[in-house]
Amino acid sequence: MDRRTFLHLTGTTALVTLAAPALVGCAGADRPAWTKGDPFALGVAAGDPTPDGFVLWTRLAPDPLSADPATPGGLSVGNIGIGYEIATDPALRDIVRRGSAIAEAAHAHSVHLEVSGLAPGRPYWYRFTSGNAQSRIGRAMTLPALGARVDKLRFAFVSCANYEIGYFSAYRHLADEQPDLVLFLGDYIYEYMERRRPTVRMHSDGVEATTLPTYRNRYAQYRLDPDLQRLHAVAPMLVTWDDHEVDNDYVGEWSMRFIDPAVFLKRRAVAYQAFYEHMPLRPDRYRSGPTGPAIRLHDRFAFGDLVEFAVLDPRQYRSRQACPIPPNRGGGHLETIASCPELIEPARSFLGAAQEGWLMDGFTRSPARWNVIAQSTLMAQWRQRMENKEISFWTEDWNGYEPSRTRLLHHLHDARVTNPVVIGGDIHSFWANDLKLDFNDPKSPTIATEFVGSSITSFGPPHEQFLTYLPDNPHVRFFEARHRGYVAVDLTRQSMTTQFRNVSDVRLLDAGISTLKNFTVEHGRAGVQI
Repeated sequence: MDRRTFLHLTGTTALVTLAAPALVGCAGADRPAWTKGDPFALGVAAGDPTPDGFVLWTRLAPDPLSADPATPGGLSVGNIGIGYEIATDPALRDIVRRGSAIAEAAHAHSVHLEVSGLAPGRPYWYRFTSGNAQSRIGRAMTLPALGARVDKLRFAFVSCANYEIGYFSAYRHLADEQPDLVLFLGDYIYEYMERRRPTVRMHSDGVEATTLPTYRNRYAQYRLDPDLQRLHAVAPMLVTWDDHEVDNDYVGEWSMRFIDPAVFLKRRAVAYQAFYEHMPLRPDRYRSGPTGPAIRLHDRFAFGDLVEFAVLDPRQYRSRQACPIPPNRGGGHLETIASCPELIEPARSFLGAAQEGWLMDGFTRSPARWNVIAQSTLMAQWRQRMENKEISFWTEDWNGYEPSRTRLLHHLHDARVTNPVVIGGDIHSFWANDLKLDFNDPKSPTIATEFVGSSITSFGPPHEQFLTYLPDNPHVRFFEARHRGYVAVDLTRQSMTTQFRNVSDVRLLDAGISTLKNFTVEHGRAGVQI
């Protein structure tokens, strides 16, 4: 390939030597040949839907786990132009759109292709091409037209996939169910190395992710997993994060280990960049500022008049956890209200004031029949009785921000929000809860329903110990910490049917799947019907 042809294809302004494996030779005037490695080894994904389009993602990485920081994915060139095709059928016979996209060198040759002008409320199939290479075919979906009548939706939610602890067989089984949509509710990756128990498989670089190259390689290793790749190809996604996309128990500018905020924000900046590089997010969600990148994750997605998802960001804007304990417990720990009055300090917010106001304002105006709050942690009150019989609360989830939770639940009640349901993860166990206007009064009305999914692989909390706390928490209608899996939901105009799906053993590649428990929420009736 001569210099003029290469610059035309890649959109670069200067020719840079490519690292092996590399684009070399030429298979036709406009078809560069990939001679080593599959440039689409990390698969494809779709997300951020609108009524007329969506975002399509891939990342060129013929050497996905390249150890050289100068050649992420094995590439050292500038921007690379690639092709794409979108069709109305899974065989890509009825092509409705062809075009070109840019794999940005500044973002590890990732692609964030914004597609518009398509028909609302229907699936589309797509693939990317580059020279002699083609990606796998993926499935995307446009939202129904604003206010259109929609009678059903099948979605699922997942969280907490620690690569080292087990295989992602839960993702494989979920892909077999062909959901319309999957919500990823945090801990898509784990930044640390697992040292507590023997591991099933190891993070490839053998270090905790703290730099841009190590975060990139951590995402690349997860994206190489065939079960995760297949799920992304089968179903479009909505996504938020929790802590392990950056560092355990961090919030805002504060780390659990009391790292100087100016130093920690530099780590957060590269973690956020790597997150953006591996998710189907619109480019305008990613912004640079004086403390590094910020990503606008919180947003609303309306599936006609059936359901509106409010996807929240529980980390970036949150007040610091109450009563931190130097030198290593700036994050989650147990506190009583007597020992830590910060737990009930009204000014503290789980979402930050701006996001909290945005959420409440949106519910006031929502015309949807169902309103789902998608976030990453347990919202229901959870009382843990200590040996001295005092009631304590965990500072890392909504229990550490009681006034913030109270404001939200009172708003749901006062605004008469229709069929509010909260979904979450983080605690590595299955929960079905009634969300009360006043958790301290058993006769208080139930305002909303909460379902929390177990982890894909991560270890659960002590099951038997948590069972002893249930008498102090009558609003918890179901709890199970011994199983890993996901939550599948069939939503109609009259009911929400929720299945807790669990795998047989995350240590087995061919783990089976079963249904642990089914629940129903009826239209117009808040709370869990078992």
